[in-house]
Order: sequence, then C-alpha cells, then structure tokens
Amino acid sequence: MRYHQSGKIPQKRHTVFKSENDNFYYEQLFGTEGFHGISSLLYHIHRPTQIKSISEPKDVSPKIAVGKNVTPRMFKGMNVTAEDDFLDSRKILMLNNDLKMGLSKPRKSTEYFYKNAECDEMLFVHEGTGVLKTFVGNLEFGMGDYLIIPRGTIYQLELHTENNVFLIVESHSPIYTPKRYRNEFGQLLEHSPFCERDIVTPTFVEPKDEKGDFLIKVKKENQIWDFIYATHPFDVVGWDGFFYPFKFNIKNFEPITGRVHLPPPIHQTFEAHNFVVCSFVARMYDYHPLAIPAPYNHSNIDSDEVLFYTEGDFMSRNHIDLMDFTLHPGGIVHGPHPGAMERSIGKKFTEEYAVMVDPFRPLQLTEEALKVEDPTYMTSWLENAENHLEDRSQE
Repeated sequence: MRYHQSGKIPQKRHTVFKSENDNFYYEQLFGTEGFHGISSLLYHIHRPTQIKSISEPKDVSPKIAVGKNVTPRMFKGMNVTAEDDFLDSRKILMLNNDLKMGLSKPRKSTEYFYKNAECDEMLFVHEGTGVLKTFVGNLEFGMGDYLIIPRGTIYQLELHTENNVFLIVESHSPIYTPKRYRNEFGQLLEHSPFCERDIVTPTFVEPKDEKGDFLIKVKKENQIWDFIYATHPFDVVGWDGFFYPFKFNIKNFEPITGRVHLPPPIHQTFEAHNFVVCSFVARMYDYHPLAIPAPYNHSNIDSDEVLFYTEGDFMSRNHIDLMDFTLHPGGIVHGPHPGAMERSIGKKFTEEYAVMVDPFRPLQLTEEALKVEDPTYMTSWLENAENHLEDRSQE
C-alpha cells in the first residue's frame, strides 16, 4: 500500500483541529496489529463512539458438513441461491482457521451500514456494477474488479444491477500485495505484473453531518450485532495514511509467460497469512516449439487449491461452467482432464479468466457447498467413453 490523503487534515497529527465554525474535529486511528501495522488517521465531525444501543447477536456460523477432505470436488456456483439482502446472500462454501470463502448474489443495495470487525474482505465482482460506499470515500466497481476492504471499514453496497455475483474471501489476516513484488520502500518493482497506477483508491465525498439513528451491522466471531449510533458514520472530513479500501481489476494483471509452462506463483496477485490469491488471465501460451501449454500433473503437497472460473473457456478442464469452483486437496495429484493436454499443443493464446485461492491449511466444507456440489467431478479424469466424447467435442 502507498500513502494516500483525501479531504482536510491538520498539519500535525494528534493536534487541535477545528472547523470554520470553531467546532472540534475528532481524530480516529484506523489500523490493525495494535499500533504496529499500517494505519490511517480519520477526522470526524462528531465523536465516532456515540452508541445508542446494541442488539442481541445473530449467529451466522457456517455449518460444517465435511471436516476432513481428500476428495477433488466441483461446486456449481450458478446454483447458489440469490437473496435480496447482501449479508443473507453470503454463502460460505469452504473455510479454515485463516479464511472463509464463498459466493454472494445480492439483489438489493444495503440501506444499513456494515463493518467486519474481525476479517479483511476481498470481494471479486463476477457480475454486476455499483458503488462501494465507505467512510473514507467511494469506489465504483464492475466486472473483474477485486475490492479489498480492510477489517473495520464501515461500508454500504449500492447496486446498479439486479443480477450481482461476488466471490467473497474473509481473511483473518491483512490482505497485501506480494512482498516479492515490492522493494524495501514498499514500491512495486519494475517486473511486478501490476503497478500503483492499476490500484484505484477511494474517491473522496463530502461528509454527512447528520444526527439520528444509524444502523451499523457489526460482524465478529461469526456473530452479527445491530449497533445504533447517534451520528452518520460517513462524517469524515479528511484522512491520510496507508490503510484503506482499494480496487484492482483482473484485466490489469500483466501475465508472466515463458518458453515452457511456468508454475502458478507467476499468477500471484495478493497474499495473506497462510494463503495466496492468483489471477489467471488472457495471455500468450508457452512458445517453445514443443511446449505443452496445459499444466503438468501436480499434487500441491502443502496447500489446497481452489479455482473460481469467471470468464472464457478454461483450457485444462472439461465440463466447466462460469461461476464453478473446483477444489483440489493438498497431497492428492491432479492435472488436466483427458484430452486437455493434447488439445493445448500448438495453441498460441488463451482468453480464460479465473481466480485461484491456495490455502496452506486444509479446507472444511459447509452444508451450503454440498447443496451445489457436482458429485461426478471426482471420477472426471477416468479414460471412459463419456470423457472421450468430451475430448472429441472440443477438438
């Protein structure tokens, strides 16, 4: 992350800061990891601490259906149920102690405010357009955008379309750009597959100087509480620092290619504690005269592998639809489907787009996942008549 400043701020932090009417502005430190991690300073018209009431919590714990998994699986994202409400629509499919992952298909904008007080959030926009409204400014979004929302961010989701689909990752650790892409000063390096110009920061909006009853739904430890505050949470007159939501579009990821097939780390886009996020994008295939563009068989001993298919035709898989998830457990060999290796030879380019999440600890599966599972995926590598028919149909 780089330093960013918006609105009005005092010349010196932690000093008196007043409005033109001689009213105090109230400073808030917004950050993680105590006072050690990256942070921003926000300046409010009103004290951001004025709680009127807190409801009894609503439990939203994912219901575990499979605690230990060694089976390759596919989940049909198109069959995940859409809901009017954004929070109700968040269906967690897989999780471990580091992250939760799933799909959200909200139909309506949020009238309340929302804060995840425990996890950073990554919302990848598979379908839909709108505005992510936050207390430090707004981010317009559309297809292919990653929205990175640090924990503690108060936000609303304004939807401009009825059909909206988000891949959601909740991370118990901060989500960063990979350290290997940055120099010792934090600047993205020349050989990084994206640069600071590709990262969009919030657009500042005029603060809301309003009093009343403002509902903020706060999530922590799989519980959601309704907080009623006495002032509008978007009353920030200015802020600066390194901690803020941002967006990055998958089509701004510049692929790294080679003469022969390169491993998935070349696609890495973000990292967190015990998992990484990668972007598979349109790219030139390998250009050795005998190259096999399809990935070689591998077993990912140290991590599970989840792929979410968002656009194009994924060349290494048969019977794949957009919004599908595939899960390949660590330690179990997987690779191209029958015919995929052969089809890839001689091909020069691919238009595929997919998001990959590799957790370094095994994933558990929820009841929501099993509702949309395709049970035939486990045997889809068998060289049987059905799979050979699929091979011929794609030649």
